[in-house]
Amino acid sequence: MCVSEDREVTPTVQPAAPPASIADPGPLGLAAFALTTFLLNVVNAHWTFGNSAGAAWLGYALAYGGIIQLLAGMWEFRRGNVFAATAFSSYGGFWVGIFVWIRVAPASTGHDLGWILVAFAIFNTYMLLMATQVNLAVFCVFLTLELTLVVLAIGNFTSSVGISQAGGYIGIVTALVAWYTSAAGVSAGIGGKIQLPVGKPLIS
Repeated sequence: MCVSEDREVTPTVQPAAPPASIADPGPLGLAAFALTTFLLNVVNAHWTFGNSAGAAWLGYALAYGGIIQLLAGMWEFRRGNVFAATAFSSYGGFWVGIFVWIRVAPASTGHDLGWILVAFAIFNTYMLLMATQVNLAVFCVFLTLELTLVVLAIGNFTSSVGISQAGGYIGIVTALVAWYTSAAGVSAGIGGKIQLPVGKPLIS
């Protein structure tokens, strides 16, 4: 008996593997933003006067506030979250830019920092508006940050130590709000018994 070798063999098609999911990078980005904001604004608030050089924030502006936030922003793009991706990437760039500016700026910089703060206040304004559709905690991060940027810009343009110090205090509040929002994201990611509320969107 002969067995025909002309039979057509149908190849087996393997189903495409589902894309790998990634954890929410938001809490990491918020933590990086919070810590760097805190370290800078304890200097602005004069908490470090007489007990430290006041430069502890600079390295973290590059490594944590800058690079880690940029990474969080890229991961948010991967997850399709355009709001968080834009926020983390932009403020990651802000901290890297501040680090570079401090390193290369001449001794007398005039109002350069004031204009940097104004530019980011403009960006933060429409992000604040969009944050009304996220949740109350995120909205409060952008609200306190808006106040920080505006007050510090005024302090720079007027060369007022008092106004800059007030901006530092508002910046510390901003850091605390961001830390809380980060912790709430971690608690949601764990899914355990400890859950921190973030509030409903102001506009839904």
